[in-house]
Amino acid sequence: MKIGLVSISDRASTGVYQDQGIPALQDWLAAALTSPWHVETRLIADEQPLIEQTLIELADRHHCDLILTTGGTGPARRDVTPEATLAVATKEMPGFGEQMRQISLQFVPTAILSRQVAVIRETADHAALILNLPGQPKAIKETLEGLKDADGKQKVSGIFAAIPYCIDLIGGPYIETNEAVCKAFRPKSAIKPA
Repeated sequence: MKIGLVSISDRASTGVYQDQGIPALQDWLAAALTSPWHVETRLIADEQPLIEQTLIELADRHHCDLILTTGGTGPARRDVTPEATLAVATKEMPGFGEQMRQISLQFVPTAILSRQVAVIRETADHAALILNLPGQPKAIKETLEGLKDADGKQKVSGIFAAIPYCIDLIGGPYIETNEAVCKAFRPKSAIKPA
């Protein structure tokens, strides 16, 4: 599987501070995925044309199956990641954004200010799932993995549980996960024998 990781930040892209989004995503994916994967990373400014161009490049030229963005999803004037993501989409997947906000609301009332979206970008021979994630490493982990109780039992499903089956449905590779981190959900008919 090929994964694109895009951190969108004016200050991190100019070296004012160290980007934390891409390292957090890489660490989480390394723990969660048992299938082989390769990553393409980009650290860019909050500029809508640049974000659109980056998403198109990762989806169409690099054939990423999954593209995860971090940053630029709030209400500030410079936050244009959702607009750029929707501009390159062929289908919107609203359930992902709804679930991310639902998870974050367990921690902060300001989660309702987040405008994360998820879309599919299709070309004649390829499709990619593109998701806007929060900017903070703790929130990235929570939204991907979900919430567990003190005994490790899943209380609220994270969004990654649905990603492998979504990738199946758009023609991507079969993704398997480390169930201790995140159990991928598929209907029985879609599960490949071990």
